[in-house]
Formats: sequence, structure tokens, C-alpha cells
Amino acid sequence: MQPTNRSSRILLPVKMWFVYLTLFIALFLNYIPTGHLPAVPDFVALVLAFWCVREPLKIGIGAGFAFGLLTDIGVGAALGQHAFSYVLLAYAANELSRRVLWFTPVEQALHVLPLLFMSQVVMVLVRLMAGAEFPGWWMFFGAFVAALLWIPLHYVLLLPQYQPVSRDENRPI
Repeated sequence: MQPTNRSSRILLPVKMWFVYLTLFIALFLNYIPTGHLPAVPDFVALVLAFWCVREPLKIGIGAGFAFGLLTDIGVGAALGQHAFSYVLLAYAANELSRRVLWFTPVEQALHVLPLLFMSQVVMVLVRLMAGAEFPGWWMFFGAFVAALLWIPLHYVLLLPQYQPVSRDENRPI
């Protein structure tokens, strides 16, 4: 028998207020003006992808569209740029959720990296079609940083769902 590093703890159901709180915190982090700093991740895309993978029946394309519009308005992007990208990201993350959940957080990050990269590519393509200049290759490094942030984010966002480890002596399970 091979040893496994999977937790045997059972998670409590997610509270929707917590999901939306984390999405609004990510939206606030996207609103922070970073200028042209290289490799700044798209926090809303990262948190949206996380919740679409973890809770595909509760968070999906509608949340992606709404938070995409809020991101467009807040950062002054072309209206619909982030919304279109987040809708595609949410759809892809929902489709892959059953597969991705079988893996460890590191392997999950490797599965989510192409989704985050695709989200950046879609945003750049929409910008170019709107007549803007190419923002530079540094913009794509944010997807790699976001994939690295997936690992600690996985543990932080699941903390409220962990049940305390208390053993009931009267229950056989």
C-alpha cells in the first residue's frame, strides 16, 4: 500500500458569504495601482478559478461576468475585457473541477496554470482588437505567479471549512 499525503479530514460546506468576501478582497487587490510592475497576478482570476474548481455548482459564469465587469470599471480597462476573460476562465474551471480535485495542491496549480495563462491571452487579444498597443511579454508572467500562489491560497481559503479534530468516543466512525 502506497502512502498518501491526502487529508482524511471532512470539510464543512462552504458559506457563500465567505466565497463572495474572498472575491471582493481579490477585487480590492486588483484595484491597487501597481503601474507596470512585472508579474503581478490577476487576483480575481485566481480566486475565481479556485472557487469554480472547489464549488462548481455555486460559483460559475455569472460570478465571472459580474466580477469581470467590476474589474473593468475599477481598473479602467475596455468594458468587457475582463468579463469575457473571466467567463471563459469560469467555464473552463467548472469543466475541469471534477478532475482537478483529485490532485494535490501542487498538481492542481499545474492544471490551473493553462487556464490562468489563457485568461491573460484573451485579455491581451481583446485589448489589441480594441486598438491598444501590445502591453509587453511581462504581462504573461502574472499567470505563473498566480499558479504559485494557488498552493498557499488553497490552504488559506479552506481554513473556515475544516472541522475540529475531536473524536467522539460513542461514534464508531
